[in-house]
Amino acid sequence: MELRVLRYFLTVAREGSITGAANALHLTQPTLSRQMQELEKELGQKLFERGKYKIFLTPEGMLLKKRAEEIVELADKTEAEFRSIKEIIGGDIYIGCGETESMKYVAQAMTAIQLAHPDIKFHIYSGNAEDVTEKLDKGLLDFGVLIQPIDLSKYDTLTLPAKDVWGVVMRKDAPIANKDCVELTDIKDKPLIVSRQMSKKYSADSGFLDWFGEDFENLYIAATYNLAYNAAIMVESGLGYAITLDKLVNTSGNLCFKPLYPGLESGLDIVWKKYQVFSPAAKLFIKKLKDEFKKA
Repeated sequence: MELRVLRYFLTVAREGSITGAANALHLTQPTLSRQMQELEKELGQKLFERGKYKIFLTPEGMLLKKRAEEIVELADKTEAEFRSIKEIIGGDIYIGCGETESMKYVAQAMTAIQLAHPDIKFHIYSGNAEDVTEKLDKGLLDFGVLIQPIDLSKYDTLTLPAKDVWGVVMRKDAPIANKDCVELTDIKDKPLIVSRQMSKKYSADSGFLDWFGEDFENLYIAATYNLAYNAAIMVESGLGYAITLDKLVNTSGNLCFKPLYPGLESGLDIVWKKYQVFSPAAKLFIKKLKDEFKKA
């Protein structure tokens, strides 16, 4: 498979028609049709279902779309890295992270670098630990910010100089809103809104399994979320109580945050693949991170 043909395929998938894709690519329709037919022949799979006015991807086409996006993204990233190897340090740095106030330390390093080297650009990908490590392992991210504890055997790490506090976001008119902190007995029978990552597998790592103990399996999970902003909206609507980190939700209005008791905190690491060959920009970023963390 040629990279050029994969780009053609992605354009056809996006446009939903050979004609539209050919116009976008400045190709003739017969040329593009032949390229797609040859791609199907090369893979031995039918990639498109052709309707009256639009074409649709088959299950095999959907799989190729996912892989092609990853291949093209990695190729573009590699080209950008090689273009950046010059006397003036520049290029792109890709960072994956979840929601955490401790990102401010990473942002401070980014700001210091960008002021001195305006040709360096940063790209942030938001996701949970599973999403971030998958992209790290595929080479689509340079760095990831992960909540401890997590298996770091595949990575080199720097520990951020802060810890995040876990607690519960609730409406200010909730029955337990007047308490200074939230105990297990307060919420074990309440409808909870938790992050998608808070499954049994991850809870054992993050400390939740120990905190909830034998009641963990009997929790009433009313909803899950990826972004605390969406969790806050669900809480405000009255759906339930959100378990999240402090300082992620605006509590100046109808919501409030109460820490868990006994307290539960999580440290964070910025990680990258072992033996990774970095661009000059990425090397500079690691150095600046170390400098910023020493100041904190």
